[in-house]
Amino acid sequence: MNDHEQGFFTELNSAEVVIGRNRNAKDERLKQVMAVITRKLHEAVKEIEPTQQEWFEAITFLTRTGHMCTDWRQEFILLSDVLGVSMLVDAVNNRKPAGASESTVLGPFHVDDAPELPLGTNICLDRKGEDMVIAGVVRDTAGRPLANAKIDVWQTNDDGFYDVQQKGLQPDFNLRGVFRTDQEGRYWFRAVKPRFYPIPDDGPVGQLLGKLGRHPFRPAHLHFILSADGFETLTTHIFVPDDPYINSDAVFGVKASLLAEFERVDDADRARDLEFANPFWSVDYDFVLAAAK
Repeated sequence: MNDHEQGFFTELNSAEVVIGRNRNAKDERLKQVMAVITRKLHEAVKEIEPTQQEWFEAITFLTRTGHMCTDWRQEFILLSDVLGVSMLVDAVNNRKPAGASESTVLGPFHVDDAPELPLGTNICLDRKGEDMVIAGVVRDTAGRPLANAKIDVWQTNDDGFYDVQQKGLQPDFNLRGVFRTDQEGRYWFRAVKPRFYPIPDDGPVGQLLGKLGRHPFRPAHLHFILSADGFETLTTHIFVPDDPYINSDAVFGVKASLLAEFERVDDADRARDLEFANPFWSVDYDFVLAAAK
């Protein structure tokens, strides 16, 4: 028996035997990862003690999850999301210094070629929904404004759908845009108030949520990706704080620091200047970027 062979497989030594067989792996990182996964998986099986039928049902669930994956839908990412793993991976990879804005998940509906627009542009191309103006300042952790920072923003329409979900119904690039901060680090643009919406729940992950007594909804939010030379890119959201799902986001993306104040403004003169109906919504939210490591 070679040194890395741990003898015959038993219930007691199962993980050690499997991990030992991997000693000659060519990739050290893969060997490390597989050791942890094997150990934790064997621990789970020993604690749960699944029946053969239960284990087969688990395999069937994973098979159906794979069958739901297409070029435009990734059911395994959805599974990662609803188990909180996506947010945990995001947290591990985006630890921030004190004062920096927090990150959250990217989501599946970002597009790379949204148009760059002048500050103040209304990104709602079909003008459906409750008018909203958003403004703020992008700074570094020392409080200095960041000029020419890039802000990529996208959101749902008033019905809770992204433009890519409603090709032919919404204009291309509806409620999307890229902006640059001015010399004082300021940004502002016009949009509509977003709505909550369900993640896709017509597949095995949605069925799992139903069996667990969970809903599939995400609270209303806007997506942002912020970047500037010499700083870490920030992928984040801002959330509507009184949304009915703010405390039960299906993918666990809400953080207290990302709750923005959505103020209902009744000001006919300002509404006229903004080309809005009156009243309208106003949001002020500042971002703080961490220096690149």
